[in-house]
Amino acid sequence: MSPQPNILVIMTDQQKATASHLWGNAFCQTPNLARLAAEGVLYEHAITPHPLCMPARVAFWTSRYAHSTGSRRNETPMKPDALHAFKLWKETGYRCGLIGKNHCFSEQSDLDLFDVWCEIGHGGLPSGPTTGPTTKGMEWFRPIDGIHAAHELRRTMTPQNPRFGYAISDHLPLDDHSTGLVAGQTVRFLQEQADQQGDQPFALWVSFPDPHEPWVCPRSYFEEMEDQVQLPPWRPGEFDDGTAPERNRALYEMLGVRNEEIDELRGALAAYYGMVRFLDDGVGQILDALERTGLRENTIVVFCSDHGDFMGEHRMQCKGGVFYDALVRVPLIVSWPGQIPQGVRDDSLVNLIDIVPTIFHLQGAESPVAFQGAPLPTATETPPRDAAFSEYGAGGPLFGLSDLARLPEPHGRHTLLQTLRWREAEGRRKMVRTTAWKYVHDPMGDRDELYDLAGDPWELTNVVDDPANGPVLADLRLRLADWSIRTEDSPPVPLPEMGGVGARDDEALPSM
Repeated sequence: MSPQPNILVIMTDQQKATASHLWGNAFCQTPNLARLAAEGVLYEHAITPHPLCMPARVAFWTSRYAHSTGSRRNETPMKPDALHAFKLWKETGYRCGLIGKNHCFSEQSDLDLFDVWCEIGHGGLPSGPTTGPTTKGMEWFRPIDGIHAAHELRRTMTPQNPRFGYAISDHLPLDDHSTGLVAGQTVRFLQEQADQQGDQPFALWVSFPDPHEPWVCPRSYFEEMEDQVQLPPWRPGEFDDGTAPERNRALYEMLGVRNEEIDELRGALAAYYGMVRFLDDGVGQILDALERTGLRENTIVVFCSDHGDFMGEHRMQCKGGVFYDALVRVPLIVSWPGQIPQGVRDDSLVNLIDIVPTIFHLQGAESPVAFQGAPLPTATETPPRDAAFSEYGAGGPLFGLSDLARLPEPHGRHTLLQTLRWREAEGRRKMVRTTAWKYVHDPMGDRDELYDLAGDPWELTNVVDDPANGPVLADLRLRLADWSIRTEDSPPVPLPEMGGVGARDDEALPSM
C-alpha cells in the first residue's frame, strides 16, 4: 500500500445541493451519496466560488478566487503560470488522471501532467487535430460508435419551447451515456491501479458532465422520476414589483417559464433528476470498485459539483450569473474512513476552494501560501466558519432590459446564448452568505440584494430596502469588504526574513 493516500475527486456539473434528499429534496433519493456521507463528513452549506463552469473549476484546483486567478469567464482557462494541485501532486510522484469533463486545463504543460486523460463533454467525445477522440493512458472501454450514438440526441433534439428542451433516450446501453461511461472507465482505472501500479499513489479527477444541459435522460431513470417531481414555490410578481435587480429581471425574461410551459417544465425536471439518479448509481459503482480492489482504506474521496441549476426555482431553469442558492449552494462530502469523522453533518459555511487545502492537510503536506482556501472544519481540526463568498463578472457593462429589447423575440435559449459572453463579463458582483442571510453587491448594478434565509429560504423577496435590516446589512457589507481586501487581485508578496530573538538591531532592519 502506498504511504501517501490516494485522491479521488468526483465532481458533477450543474448539480444543486437540493437535487438530493441529503440536502432536503423531498423526492430525489441518492442512496449511494448517503453511503458516502455515512463514511465521512457532509457539508450542509458548501458554496461555489463562482456559479459558472470554467471559473469555478480553475478556482477549485488553484484554491484561489476568480478575481485572483483571472479566470472570470468560460473563455479564460487555467493560466500557464498558475500553481494548481496537479502540478504539486505530480512533483511528489502521484499518478494523475482525468476521466470526464475538463473545461479547465488548456496549456500543453498542464495536459502533460496527466498520465491518464479520457475526456468527454456535454455533446460527447471531443475530436483531436485529425479525426479521432482524444485519450491518453487508457482507451475507452466502450466502442466509439456506441458512444457517439448515445450522444447524438444531445446535439439533435428539438426543444419543447423557445426557453428549454429535454429528451428521453431509448434502447441505448447505459454504459455508452456519459455518466455510465465515466463511471465504468473509473472502475477500470481503479482495477488497473490495484493490479499494476504498486505503491504509486494516484490523484484522479472524475468529472461527470451531467446533469448539465442538454437534458437527455435514459428512459428508465426518466420514468422513475416522472411522477415524483415537485415544483418549487414561486411568488407572483417577483420580477415585476421593483424589488429585483435589473439583471435578474432580464434573465427572467429569457429563462422564465410561461404558464403554458408548466407541464413541459415538469418533464425537464424529470429528466434532470433522472440524470441525478443515474449519477448516484455511477457513484455506487465507483465505491464498489474501491472496496473490491482494496483501495478504499487509503483513498480520500471527495464528492461535489461545480455549481447549481435553477431547475424550476424562481420559475427558471439553467443558470445565468445570479446568486440564488439554486446556483451557488452545492453538494459536498469528504470521506476517508478511519482518518476523519464518519456520518457527521457540518453546518458551517465552506467553499469549494477549501477542498484542495483540506486534501493537502490530510496528506500531511503544507499548502502553498498562494492558496486562499483553508482546510475544512470537522474533516480537520480547523474551527468552523460562519460566512462564505462567491462572485461573478469581469467589469464589463451591464446587460439590461433595454439591451434585451433590441434582440428578436421570442426571447429564450437562443437569446441566452447570443448574449452569453456579454453577461459573463458584465459587472463585478460579489456575494456573502451566512446561515441566516445573503447579501449581493455590484457597484455596476442598479440595486443590491438581501435575503432573509431563515424566514424566506427560497429567496423570493429582496429585503435590502427594509430599514429594520440596517444592522444586518452593515455587518454583511463589512464582511464583504474585508473579504475583498483579503483576497485582492495581486498575488501574495513574500515577507522578508525577520531577525530572530537576540539579533542586533542592524541585523533585523533593512538598510535605507
